Amino acid sequence: MNDLAIRRALISVSDKAGLVEFGRFLAGLGVEILSTGGSAKALSEAGIAVKEVSSHTGFPEIMDGRVKTLHPLIHGGILARRDSEEHLASAKEHGIGLIDLVVVNLYPFEVTLASGADEARLVENIDVGGPAMIRAAAKNFDFVAVVTSPADYKAVQQEMAAKEGALSRATRRSLSAAAFARTAAYDAAIAGWMNKEQPLSARLILAGQLKQPLRYGENPHQQAAFYIGGEARPGVATARQIQGKELSYNNLNDTDAAYELVAEFSEPAVVIVKHANPCGVAIAGDLATAYRRALACDPVSAFGGIVAVNRTLDGATAALIGELFAEVVIAPGFAVSALDVLSAKKNLRLLEAGSLPDPAAPGLSIKTLSGGFLAQGRDNGQVGRENLTVVTRRAPNEGEIGDMLFAFAVAKHVKSNAIVYAKGLATVGIGAGQMSRVDSSRIAAWKAKEAAEAAGEAESRAKGSVVASDAFFPFADGLLAAADAGATAVIQPGGSLRDKDVIAAADEAGLAMVFTGMRHFRH
Repeated sequence: MNDLAIRRALISVSDKAGLVEFGRFLAGLGVEILSTGGSAKALSEAGIAVKEVSSHTGFPEIMDGRVKTLHPLIHGGILARRDSEEHLASAKEHGIGLIDLVVVNLYPFEVTLASGADEARLVENIDVGGPAMIRAAAKNFDFVAVVTSPADYKAVQQEMAAKEGALSRATRRSLSAAAFARTAAYDAAIAGWMNKEQPLSARLILAGQLKQPLRYGENPHQQAAFYIGGEARPGVATARQIQGKELSYNNLNDTDAAYELVAEFSEPAVVIVKHANPCGVAIAGDLATAYRRALACDPVSAFGGIVAVNRTLDGATAALIGELFAEVVIAPGFAVSALDVLSAKKNLRLLEAGSLPDPAAPGLSIKTLSGGFLAQGRDNGQVGRENLTVVTRRAPNEGEIGDMLFAFAVAKHVKSNAIVYAKGLATVGIGAGQMSRVDSSRIAAWKAKEAAEAAGEAESRAKGSVVASDAFFPFADGLLAAADAGATAVIQPGGSLRDKDVIAAADEAGLAMVFTGMRHFRH
């Protein structure tokens, strides 16, 4: 069949936005309305004729409302096929009235979870009857329409008004697909909570809510969309866009990388990212100084990049950022003076995240593969002074230790193989994503020399720096490349079969070197 005339509707909603208007519309078309609890009360108080489900079934709500719609007169009315003589005969025999429209949205489990509620309250917000009715109606979409979101009321009303109270099969099928997606996401949230102590369980269920369709993906021939779901982690998913053009796939990906990195630092920090890799990072006593030093690391790559800060962006720093062509600026907040300065750059996207993500918090990282995906815990490992083991004859001095910890935190967010040169709590050269570690070391040294030459400085900025490696040096060549560039100290995980050779080379070069015991591969 194609169009379905709506004669009887069942309404049972937790979110009552638009309920009265929708109910009044249905009643105006002569639709009989069955309803429950708070929904029936809201409709009745608005002067809309409604029949309580308990009156319809002859069975009262029991067990604090846990059992109210789980009844054959309800589910038989939803599941009966109108083209089956057997189904219709059975419905007639048992006095089952057919239900053509099911309007149900669920107990707010996800909202309750996000509020930090205790287990007892969460359990009570697990809906049972709602998903049962939704799934029944969605399965029988040939003969029943199901609406699970107030956002769909307007479109349903418009079609019913145009079709004299009917809905097309195409609409019913579309609503059915949305209904199954809703119950799947709802169950995924519950399963995620129940499995929070064992996130990598036998079944890993992922669900997302569309936040933004995107013009395309990494490249124009790829479709893309931005979904939110899972943990409520501050960042691009929670940020409010204050101004600027629509965010692209690459904007979102790069901005996430920048904000996760800048959150590693407690001092005022600035991160500049290009193609998901940092091209400049610095911490200082104020954001303006940190920005100048981050930009100095690689001003060429910074063009068209993402800027992230870990403080409310002030006007002075905003003015400096305004001198650069940047795609996105993300911050916990923006001072009025900063907004005044940057408002002149209409295309610049400003994202206000409200707060910073916790770099030490647990979570999942997902990577798709052909036919499946890999899941792992977020790299929330952090290294402090207490984790450093001095392995060379010369121990690092206090300044070198501070720079090493800073550089190693940056290296955690650089694509492997990753080498980071730092001096004075600012990066001076970054080598990312090379197949050999020695090449990453050489690139970082070249970047440091190039930036110095562009600034008219007499010697490479790598001279007197420290170098961080995201993984061990398998051979001494990468370390020696750092020494040749002028580095004085090295921080690396250690763990190579040739650690003794690498340590000997460091001693011979007069380097101080520490092992962290923690690797930070990033692919």
